[in-house]
Amino acid sequence: MENLKNQFLIAMPSFTDPYFKQTVVYVCEHNEDGAMGLVVNVPVDLTIDSLLTQIDMMDSHRDLKELAGHQVYQGGPVAQERGFVLHTPKDGFNSSLALSNQVMITTSKDILETLGTDKQPEQYLVTLGYAGWSAGQLEQEIANNAWLNIPADPDIIFNTPTHQRWEAAARQLGFEPWQLTSDIGHA
Repeated sequence: MENLKNQFLIAMPSFTDPYFKQTVVYVCEHNEDGAMGLVVNVPVDLTIDSLLTQIDMMDSHRDLKELAGHQVYQGGPVAQERGFVLHTPKDGFNSSLALSNQVMITTSKDILETLGTDKQPEQYLVTLGYAGWSAGQLEQEIANNAWLNIPADPDIIFNTPTHQRWEAAARQLGFEPWQLTSDIGHA
């Protein structure tokens, strides 16, 4: 199977797992050991300013309007106490990895110190938790028609309204989401 890094997984309508129903997952890593990704369209009831307040990182030099307008997302069911930040390229953080020319992931707390300041990445999405698959598990789920995959589009991650991301990703396949079916067959 092809490497799915920097791809979107689009949950098929028949996928009823509560964590993944109508989700778009950005695949950050995929190799022979398994896969790791972040759900980019399921906000939690938490904004960035609230998160920073909870972890004692809120201070007066931040732009509160900027922070209050950003939701935190449910990245997946694994390690939900752990944060991940998808963002446009910006160097200088302790634990960053370029996933493409347009998307990086940072897991170190130092990126949180920049949010709401002129040092923050141009665009970002903060998640708690991640989606993980063991070796061969994601490939089997795709074979079972649980997911469709397409190249990731940063515009969907950073600029498309949250409630439209699943439909926007499905439309990139060339059809409307209502046309998706869980039926599989052989010609």
